[in-house]
This record gives sequence, C-alpha cells and structure tokens, in this order.
Amino acid sequence: MISLPPRTAAAPVADAGGAPWLRPSPCLPDACVEPPAAVAGPVRRVLRLAAAALVVLAGLPLSLVARAVGTARRGRIVAMWARTLLRALGVRLDVRTGFAFVAGSPLYPALESTGDGGEARRASGARDGRGTLVVANHVSWLDPLVVAATVPARPLAKREIGAWPVIRTLAAGAGALFIDRERLSALPEALGSVAGALRAGDTVVAFPEGTTWCGRGMGEFRPAVFQAAIDADAAVRPVTLRYREGDATSTRACYVGEDSLLASVLRVVATRRLVVEVTRFPEVRLAGAGRRRAQRLALAKVAEAYVRTGMADAPERHAVARRETGSRPVLERRPRAADEEVPAVFGSAYPGRA
Repeated sequence: MISLPPRTAAAPVADAGGAPWLRPSPCLPDACVEPPAAVAGPVRRVLRLAAAALVVLAGLPLSLVARAVGTARRGRIVAMWARTLLRALGVRLDVRTGFAFVAGSPLYPALESTGDGGEARRASGARDGRGTLVVANHVSWLDPLVVAATVPARPLAKREIGAWPVIRTLAAGAGALFIDRERLSALPEALGSVAGALRAGDTVVAFPEGTTWCGRGMGEFRPAVFQAAIDADAAVRPVTLRYREGDATSTRACYVGEDSLLASVLRVVATRRLVVEVTRFPEVRLAGAGRRRAQRLALAKVAEAYVRTGMADAPERHAVARRETGSRPVLERRPRAADEEVPAVFGSAYPGRA
C-alpha cells in the first residue's frame, strides 16, 4: 500500500541551486554495496520472495478497503500491511525516540534561532487539527514501507505511478499524493496539495534529498517541500532511517545509481538479520515571520541537522569508501555563502516501541 520511491535523477535548476524535488547522488551499486555479514540460504530466499508476493497481492483488496474508511483506520491498515511485507522480506524494525540539542541548547521546549528569519521550536503534534510533515533521509525503495509501518502518513508519489496498474492501486490505498517532479511549473500545485492535506490533519511523508544515497552518507535537504508546512502552519518531524547488520551500517538495501529494483530486492532477501533503525525526533516548526525563501531554508537546515544526528558513523564511512573505489568524487555539496548559518545539532536516541 505504498508507492515506489523516486529513482536517482537530475533535473532542471530551481530553488537554491537545484531542482525542487530531484538531486543527483554520487552513490553507485558497485562502489557502495558490500557483501552481507550473514547470507540467507537459497530456501530462505525463495520463501521470503514467495511470502512477499503473497503480501503484495493481499494488499490489493486491502487498498480498496483503506480507500473507503477514515484517515485513522486507513493508517492502521497501511501500517499492518507494511509491517507484514517487511517481515516477509526478512527486515526487522527497531524504532527509537531521538532528542537533540540545537546550537548547544536543548530543543525541549526552548526556542532556538536558526538565523534565517525564523526560529525552530518544539511543537506538540497536530496543533489546531493540522497534520505533520514527516521528513527522512532516503536510502531504499523500502523507505516508504518503513515510514508507513511506524508513522501513519500519506506518501508523496511521482505522477507516473498512476499509470502502473498494481502500484497505482496500492498507492491510492495508502492515500498517496501524486506530484509531477520534473516540471517546475507544477511545483505550486504540488505544494498546494501537500499544504491542503496538512491543513486537513493528515500526516504527509517526504524525502527532501530528492534521491537515494547508500546509507553511509546523505545529501542536503531540498527546501521546496518545507514551504507546504510553513503555508499550512504545520509541524515538521525529522526521522532518520539507518539500515544495519549488527551495529554496523549496511548498504544491502540501498537503491542507487543504475541499480535495478530486482537486484535490490534480491540483495535484501539474501541478507540475514537486516535491521532498519528508525529514529523519530521531536516535531519542530518555525516561530515568527520572515521571507518565504529564508523560512523554508531555515526549516530544511534544522530538519536535516536533526536527521544527521541519527546517522552514527555513516558520513565518515561513506567518505572512506568513496576514496577507496575512486569511481567518483566523495561528496559534491553546494558551496555555502559566507553569511549562511548552519545549525549545530547534537543528539541521541533510545529504543522505543514500534
């Protein structure tokens, strides 16, 4: 009951030096994907694939039911289906509650300036009946399933999915918001749809990097989607997704570069004890007025900084791996202006209930 995530792609230049939704990634399967720490046997792989196929087929009638019920019940149905599919694929959830300190002060419940025309503060979810914009780093086609299994939310889906028979039904059952990611002229309509859903009390999930990374690093959050949260006066909940085998970050589930969906699925079912760690941070929103561009940039920076605190040793490991392979430059980041402030965030997480 969830849509496939967008693939890695480049797009026309837009807000802050890039496309509003899309952004190229330096990750490649041959450079980033490592052998599994423990390999699943052939019988286990076949059983996992067969079970996953049955769960997908069962999702079709469930999608029709989900479309006919209210938002809360739909969220429970989608969460149950997503959890079942992850279990069938051999992926275990580890849900944690994170907390963070921004610029050296606890964001609970203090206000902290971001330096761009607004302040970030802790919010109590769904104030005045408004929904929450959930934003997370993007690693795999599993990401929307993982978020759906832990946070009842409506996913953003690319418009082309509406032409795919099975996926279209599953996405509609999850309440997906279809957007055109490639036409800049469609951006206001897309943001209006997201803002409308947030005003109606729905939670919406987005992956602001606009592309997938291997999990040992992440890209910058594109600010466009944060404008919808500002327009709807909705809170933003940062979430970190980290795939691991044991305590080490795993790249087995990643879906990057010229990778195929089939290859990624086969890697997942061939990996034993694959865990996805989901760290949910407190909600934040902007307090105070300011210029629209400055506000969304500020909110994107704070959310990105939160997510990075849950990445553990991933950025350093990614940089080392890129130098060893020599396939591409390590990281290509947008140069920051001399007066551009970057929030310093330090945080931690503790296990919670899934």
